[in-house]
Amino acid sequence: MTPDSRPVLFVTNIVAPDRVGAFAALHEREGIELALFGGRSHHATGPVADPGVPWRAVEQREVYALAASGAYRAVVCGTAGRAALPRAWTGARRGGNPFFLWSALWAPVRSPAGVLGWPLVRAIHRNAAAVLTYGPHVSAYARQLGARRTIVAPQAVDGAFWEQPGKPDGKPAPFVATFIGRGDREKGGEIAEAAWRASGLLGDQAAFVLGGAGSGSSASGAADAVLRIGPQKPSGVRDVLTHSDVLLVTSLRTRTFREPWGLVINEAFHQGVPVIASDEVGAVAGGLVRHERNGLVVAAGDVAATAAALRRLHDDPQLRVQLGNQARSDVAPYTYEAWASAFSAALHLSSRARNPC
Repeated sequence: MTPDSRPVLFVTNIVAPDRVGAFAALHEREGIELALFGGRSHHATGPVADPGVPWRAVEQREVYALAASGAYRAVVCGTAGRAALPRAWTGARRGGNPFFLWSALWAPVRSPAGVLGWPLVRAIHRNAAAVLTYGPHVSAYARQLGARRTIVAPQAVDGAFWEQPGKPDGKPAPFVATFIGRGDREKGGEIAEAAWRASGLLGDQAAFVLGGAGSGSSASGAADAVLRIGPQKPSGVRDVLTHSDVLLVTSLRTRTFREPWGLVINEAFHQGVPVIASDEVGAVAGGLVRHERNGLVVAAGDVAATAAALRRLHDDPQLRVQLGNQARSDVAPYTYEAWASAFSAALHLSSRARNPC
């Protein structure tokens, strides 16, 4: 049997900085071409200009023709974009190639468009050669929708980068709690800030760093001990995490959003920073964050519980160290190579099923 040398078409919206290494690892294994249709970033950092692997910019309406062209041996598509997913799926079927869904979904989308499109989403799950998922929580939901095969592609960041210490100076207080994320309600920044104020940890001994799009900016030393730093490049996020004692990830569930994972948790864990995370965070449901092992888990939207968790970690430095050390150990298997290996395994299983030797 002659190996198929055609690349794999991988359809997604953007490439965030933490995805560059993942796509490079997959390209080295399988040979891929990215079809990027743009749109809003769901990451705290924006897209990169060059993803470092073969790519093309496309409109969502162009995805069908690409997937059906015969130029690719398989088609992979994520769940972003209203038109890209169904067009990638139907195009792959037209071209006679296996289709793989890369899914972040672990709950139904309750928007009008989501409700109307749900029968199609179920059909795609049922007919995909495999569903590559963010974690076991997504796999369980995919199986509920009828997926025949699910494979976890573990969420990963560049461990070598995130393990390095940031700038050695700049810690604004002896105890620093941090929130980094978009300013949307679903990310829970308002919950994190309210919990900070309710904790009573104000003054010279503690500070709350609020970063990401929509956080604004202000000078250090404000009366409420809240330091707003605005959007940051990855190196800036690393600098902040280096001087953090705890990261808050207080995501909320909405009609259209349920936090698929939370890659900032991986980043913090590589720095040995424990988290306080809500139970609506994918990294909690997916098993990376474990209560009283590498962080503390609280009910989503519970300001009092989040404030109590902050006080607990402030008052117990030994617990912070214990959780942080375990966090660094627990995130070690979440690598780009593991992510790419999952996709490679799915592609090869499908190839053997179609072309038995």
